[in-house]
Amino acid sequence: MTDTALGQTRVATRLLESTPSDSTFDPAALGTKLLRKAESLLVTEKEQKSIERENALRERAPPLKLSGLSVQELQDLCKDLHQKIDIVDEARYDLTIKVARNEAEILSLTQKIYELKGKMKRPILKRVKKSADAVLGALTDNRVTKADFKANLKTVKKEEEKKEEVTDWRKNVEAMSGMEGRKKLFDAGQ
Repeated sequence: MTDTALGQTRVATRLLESTPSDSTFDPAALGTKLLRKAESLLVTEKEQKSIERENALRERAPPLKLSGLSVQELQDLCKDLHQKIDIVDEARYDLTIKVARNEAEILSLTQKIYELKGKMKRPILKRVKKSADAVLGALTDNRVTKADFKANLKTVKKEEEKKEEVTDWRKNVEAMSGMEGRKKLFDAGQ
């Protein structure tokens, strides 16, 4: 644990120990005490961070002593500072390129993960007109063969109509004349 976290736990235990255990215990008062203590700890932590930052800046960039330097020495100092700036810029550029590559790789890997999971945005599908066979095929399982509606029908043999031989019509008229002809017509109608 860090010193600040350890100090916070000690403060919280002291606050809990100092509260009375009888019926006058007020949780709201305890909450306000904890908030006040946490606020004071945050203020001290911010002060410590600002002091550490100032110390780091003093170590990395010491104050320049320009008094009593000749023009040549000032030019040499400027050249040295420019070289240091170039080195830092190169390092910064290299780091930005590494970060960009890593971000691109992370993006491609997350896309692959989404593709494997199937959570990619699916394209909007267009309506396609289907025939009756396609609808039946979609509704039924593909393994089932197509329904053959003609298989269940009865087979009926066609009777060949007897063609009357073309005879001389005059004989037919003579045969139909008289009572015998009329009787044949009457029998044929029934």
